[in-house]
Amino acid sequence: MTATDSGHAIPIDPEDAFTAVSNGRRRQILLSLEQSDCTLTATELAVEIAAIENLVEPSAVTGKQRTTVYISLIQSHLPKLDELGVAEFDERSKEVSPTDATEPIANHIRTIETACYESTGTNE
Repeated sequence: MTATDSGHAIPIDPEDAFTAVSNGRRRQILLSLEQSDCTLTATELAVEIAAIENLVEPSAVTGKQRTTVYISLIQSHLPKLDELGVAEFDERSKEVSPTDATEPIANHIRTIETACYESTGTNE
């Protein structure tokens, strides 16, 4: 079975794929986009990521926590994912959409996370 047959082919350069997943916030953006399968706003992503990083419910995220994540998304992570072709970021509307590369990369992220948690006996 080839990577294409298994639905895990990633239609970008391998170096770009590694760059895309080299940061936790970028990994979470890709997982969120793949799970929602629609356009998300940078604010929605910032709240979700801030909640994960601060171990709180999204409704408990403070303005400061959200803003800190939002700024890094807007200035760094979303433009990088757009440049790499793994997400489409509209700088004007601050909306992010999946591309053909989003789902296969998200699947690989989940596979790696699952394998790591299984090997350590940790179940998060």
